[in-house]
Amino acid sequence: MHLTRRTLVLALPVTLAALIGAGPASGPAAAGTDRHDPKPTIVLVHGAFADASSWSGTIRRLQHAGYPVLAPANPLRGLASDTAYLRSVLAAVDGPVVLVGHSYGGAVISGAAVGNTRVKGLVYIAAFTPDKGESAAELAGKFPGSTLGDTVNPQSYPLPGGGTGTELVIERAKFQRQFAADVPTADAAVMAATQRPVATAALEEKAGEAAWKTIPSWALVATADKNIPPAAERWMAQRAGSHITEVDASHAVAVSRPAVVTDVILAAARATR
Repeated sequence: MHLTRRTLVLALPVTLAALIGAGPASGPAAAGTDRHDPKPTIVLVHGAFADASSWSGTIRRLQHAGYPVLAPANPLRGLASDTAYLRSVLAAVDGPVVLVGHSYGGAVISGAAVGNTRVKGLVYIAAFTPDKGESAAELAGKFPGSTLGDTVNPQSYPLPGGGTGTELVIERAKFQRQFAADVPTADAAVMAATQRPVATAALEEKAGEAAWKTIPSWALVATADKNIPPAAERWMAQRAGSHITEVDASHAVAVSRPAVVTDVILAAARATR
């Protein structure tokens, strides 16, 4: 059938009306959206010597369960500045949030959630849960068991205002044994090559107010962790009054045991709806 320009113009409003009347999209953009009971957005914050791809297995499972997910890059430059950056990320998220931190990322979420009423739950995955005035370095040394100091190399990087800072990287040959002993060797080699260095200033900087004092929290203790002693993870979680799960896993528990990590996050998300 031959359509004239006039026919197309007249048909356009009808087409638009049909699209508008079709209601909300049912694709990925609408996943987790409910007018009366919206699912929270799960915001995943990685820690030192890792990047956001470490959450890949968890992200796939959360998305399959219908939750919107965001995994921003953690700068790893300084606790106050990293916390401020995460606050800016949270400001752009609509609706309720469950905030998840791995390792040093736990210290970041503890500060970023302070005063944010949209953060309904905090989840600590093999993570630091500092109180005001405590640093990650201090907490890592509170109990024996960490061998991280024997595997890292310091290197210099330029500071924005001039001068240099010091950051740490795990030696590639020691990365799997130290960080990801239960991850397949080929995958651990990729993790070693893509690891994000952490500034020593970030690990030594003292935390401000702790959001876990006012927001419900969950914690996963990795009992084979060689970065943060499991005893430290357990002690911090107990102090925070967190719902605690323990699993036989390395520090890279989100990579090696994503199903367990997802279960803990889902427990938090369902409890806070």
